[in-house]
Amino acid sequence: MLPGSIQISGETLSGAEIRDICESLRENSVRLLSLRGCQLSERDFGHVCRGVAESRSLAQLNLNLGIVSNINRVKQLAEALKTNRSVQSLFLHGSPLTDAGLALLNPALSIHPSLVALDLGDCMLGDEGINLICGLLPPDGAKSGLKELTLSANPGITSKGWGRLAIAVAHSSQLRVLNLDYNPLGDQVAGMLAVAVASSRTLEVLDLEGTGLTNQSAQTLLDMVENYPTALRTLILAENNISPELQQQISDLLSEGEEEEETETHEVTAREKNPWICQNNSSSQMVLMTSGLGDSLLAETEM
Repeated sequence: MLPGSIQISGETLSGAEIRDICESLRENSVRLLSLRGCQLSERDFGHVCRGVAESRSLAQLNLNLGIVSNINRVKQLAEALKTNRSVQSLFLHGSPLTDAGLALLNPALSIHPSLVALDLGDCMLGDEGINLICGLLPPDGAKSGLKELTLSANPGITSKGWGRLAIAVAHSSQLRVLNLDYNPLGDQVAGMLAVAVASSRTLEVLDLEGTGLTNQSAQTLLDMVENYPTALRTLILAENNISPELQQQISDLLSEGEEEEETETHEVTAREKNPWICQNNSSSQMVLMTSGLGDSLLAETEM
């Protein structure tokens, strides 16, 4: 039997329900476990963590909306992740981790062999937390790292912390999706992020919704998209003080990039089918952009 899913939202879970969940985890019959905003006792949370540790099938773990509510629970989750080898996506959106809690969790995150998507939105993080997160975005060629990262609504992070993240994004060889919506970034941080996007070879999606940007930021981002070959194909700028005209210009340029990529893909396919077609040896740079992300690993980030 293929692993299925357990998805529960906003319920108070009984001991019997927890036992059933843990049994399914131990039997490797669960691929997705989502307990968003549920109420469970300290003892039962510990049971769930032990089930996570033992599971070899669990790929997505959603503990959004305050389930990881204290340091003791952070410690138990960290111990579970040290043993677990299968979790690819971890959602902790809306958990009061703070930098201290992330420091306890970070050793398990940094050595996990499968983790590629992490949601730490609204987790009360600051600059120290950003320093830890940057360690999960290793430089090109160093080792595997996160492909999708959500840091929405963490207003305690300063421009210094965002600058540190921008540097890590510029040099990360893995990151494809970065969600920074509803942080007070402003134009200065947006400028640093534009440089990071221009340097990154992999970043495809950047969410800057509601981040206090103006036309100044939009013009910088427009210049970046217009003049530098990037992998970027989606840039979200809603709920900012940016003119519709500038937003449309950026959107049109990104759409043109996708169309060019499709044309190049067809040309490559044609050359593969007919090896006698001559290839152009000019020094012009080819920009290849992915046509889609497929099933997003952070599909459950919505609260």
